Amino acid sequence: MSQSNLRAREAGDLFLDSQAGLRIDGARLIDTLERLGEIGADPAGGVTRLGLSPEEDAARTFLGDRYAAAGLEAETDPAGNLFVRRPGTSRGKPVLLVGSHVDTVVQGGRLDGAYGVVAALETLRVLHEHRVELPVEMVVVAFANEEGALVQTPFWGSRMLCGSLDDPLGATDRSGRPVGAHLAATGCAPDRLADVAWPPGSVAAFIELHIEQGPSLERQGVPIGVVEGIVGRTILDVDVTGEAQHAGTTPMADRRDALTAAAEIVLAVRRIAAEDRVCATATTGFVAAAPNVTNTIPGAVRLSVEVRDTDRARQARGEGVVREQCARVAASSGCRIEVTATMRSRPVSTAPFLRGVIRQAADRLGLPHLTMPSGAGHDAQIVARIAPVGMIFVPSRRGISHAPGEDTAPGDLVNGANVLLHTVLAAQAELDRHDSSPG
Repeated sequence: MSQSNLRAREAGDLFLDSQAGLRIDGARLIDTLERLGEIGADPAGGVTRLGLSPEEDAARTFLGDRYAAAGLEAETDPAGNLFVRRPGTSRGKPVLLVGSHVDTVVQGGRLDGAYGVVAALETLRVLHEHRVELPVEMVVVAFANEEGALVQTPFWGSRMLCGSLDDPLGATDRSGRPVGAHLAATGCAPDRLADVAWPPGSVAAFIELHIEQGPSLERQGVPIGVVEGIVGRTILDVDVTGEAQHAGTTPMADRRDALTAAAEIVLAVRRIAAEDRVCATATTGFVAAAPNVTNTIPGAVRLSVEVRDTDRARQARGEGVVREQCARVAASSGCRIEVTATMRSRPVSTAPFLRGVIRQAADRLGLPHLTMPSGAGHDAQIVARIAPVGMIFVPSRRGISHAPGEDTAPGDLVNGANVLLHTVLAAQAELDRHDSSPG
């Protein structure tokens, strides 16, 4: 090891030792999560705070005001991404970006995404309160519209930051309302979307804390997950066109029923993953039939199909088999079936050095950890296109997510936030060490 690297390592170790006693204010973390969960609380259960909606905007405003009152600076970019940083920090150097998202699915949970944002904000607040000087600036982000539940462009905010959306203004909701209208209604600036992408090299690394959204950690009694890879995700819109006819007078043999054709596709999609094991998961999550009345044979159906896998080849094969099954159903039903890919995100691996600092942080806090994949998609896999990424998981009760029953024990939430705090400290030292390396 060179003398400069040795000095950097020694300085990093001294920095970590000096901050060993820092902890998150657990009561404040839980209180902020509870207050945030009231924004978009759905009378039918859970939280409905859709991306690029007034409710997501209200969540940004709540968090921005709350942490501005604590002495931090908050700003929202033209795409709806919220950034929070310490005052007086340099805007020209690469940053350690930390955060997640605050939007939900319809009747989703209060922790998915939101927990990672609030824990990141509390981490930044603790560092600011204790006047911890950081070699690499930490910036908290709440990415807009990660879920894509309203405007049909998942990972909208992170894709905008990374400059990976070719036609952002072409995004719409299912009614055809353009994204620009949603942005303007919440005070964002659709005419300035070209300014959103960060220049190459702006992000030194990205860290995302999240609930697991699955049962593995709880079943094994492990409080911390160290994510090694994030699943790839393909979303397909499937349009089935038959013929709307009278339900009582049209003989069964003469029908081109779009809904029964769609039902065959739905069952085939399940078989692809559940029985044939072509890919990890395959899901039909959205179905809309027209004219959708009792006494008329459905003439048109639109459905969504989602394929996921941590292996890129299996992900692609899953999509291919979905298309083959749609062609088979079209031939047997007499319906026209069109399949359009609306999003493909590739599986990614997290950075080994960030996995190392997450383990180091958990070890310092005496918390057992499990190395594991993520079966859910996250903003981290988008940011991985421009920077190394790391992810931390905490247990989900009964593995429930995207539903009102989504929950995590308060102690696990505090543990995860403390691991994030010490991961940030360890990552700071590691990034500074890399910056000190020759070449």
